[in-house]
Amino acid sequence: MSEAVSPPPKRSRRGLVIFVAIVLVLIPLVAMHVLTRKKPARENTAIVVTVASATLGSMPVTLSELGTVTPTATVTVLPQLSGYLTEVGYHEGQEVQKGQFLAQIDPRQYQISKQQAQATLAKDRASLAQARADLARYTQLNERKSIAQQTFADQQFLVQQDEAAVQADLANIAQFDLDLAYCRITAPIAGKVGLRLVDPGNYVTASSSTGIVVITAVKPTTVQFTVPQDALASIVQRMNSGAKLPVTAYSSDNAREIATGTLYAISNQMATATGTVTLRATFANDDEALFPNEFVNVKLLVDTMSNAVLVPTAAVQTGAPGDYVYLVNANGTVSVHKVKLGPSDGRNTVILSGLAAGNQVVTDGTDRLSDGAKIEPAHAKPAAAGVNGASGAGGAAAKPEAASESGFKRLLQRVFPPAAKPAAPASSSAASS
Repeated sequence: MSEAVSPPPKRSRRGLVIFVAIVLVLIPLVAMHVLTRKKPARENTAIVVTVASATLGSMPVTLSELGTVTPTATVTVLPQLSGYLTEVGYHEGQEVQKGQFLAQIDPRQYQISKQQAQATLAKDRASLAQARADLARYTQLNERKSIAQQTFADQQFLVQQDEAAVQADLANIAQFDLDLAYCRITAPIAGKVGLRLVDPGNYVTASSSTGIVVITAVKPTTVQFTVPQDALASIVQRMNSGAKLPVTAYSSDNAREIATGTLYAISNQMATATGTVTLRATFANDDEALFPNEFVNVKLLVDTMSNAVLVPTAAVQTGAPGDYVYLVNANGTVSVHKVKLGPSDGRNTVILSGLAAGNQVVTDGTDRLSDGAKIEPAHAKPAAAGVNGASGAGGAAAKPEAASESGFKRLLQRVFPPAAKPAAPASSSAASS
């Protein structure tokens, strides 16, 4: 049985040598076939895009800036004299009118000082009356040459001194009247009071910097914001022509409109560090929607452009040529068209030059386009058929590759037939058995 199985290994070694030799010959042929095989040409299919036409319309020229609500007046009410605070006549957060009672300082000390000044005035007035009576007698005696001239002149000076003393007493009384008025603290402006800064019973002084209360004017109020120097010329020109430029205040997240007002003041200097100038707009603020020192977003309407060429903002591209759009040509292709942009409201953009009304531009699908690319508008139904045709062409192009691979396999099968089967010894052993 061992003698019958031993001859096949010699034939298998010979077949292995032949197999290796054929593989070494076929490798260069296969490599050359793969490298020189031409790829099937694919059709240049149209790219489905969305197009829109340039139209004529109006575009508001607005400036969007960050602003701060700035009250027209903020007053810290300070005591004008020293004394104990006996009464507070307001509630925290209350709206007060000009002249309304706010606080009371103990006035007794100043009332006593006034009474003393009044007593001094009465005394000085009596001295003045006596001096004037003596001057009248001295005048008669001087006319008859019965008195020395020096005595008459001294009496005249004495009357003047008593008159000055009376004037000083009157001034002292007026000062104490003013002190008594200062004891009753009233609101210097109309507005809303803040939190109380001092309680009744405390001793306040005229040098106190804390104050009694802070009053802020909230109706009307203003919003202060800055604009770049490049936009200043158009604003000044519009204001000098008498136009009232509307200003709209929005919340800090731009989610809602808070109030509308008008621009009324431009600063007289420009900030050299930032190249901006400060503007101020006034708002009625009857509903108190604008809170002092609040940050808001401001939109200033400078002008309105009429009969401007408008395109959707999505059509505007920026790249190496600058600002451009993909212009739809009559032959179904697109071309890169450079344009000059104007203001935008987010949805539409003004084209100052480079386009005319009626021109069609691509608004969606621009990332797949290039200059001269063939397009198919998205609203055209043949676009779907074009896509299917492209897939069919791809399938047809794949068939030669499959045919080439199957032919190569058949070639290998012819060169290496399944003759050297390792199952032959098993069959022989089975036959012997």
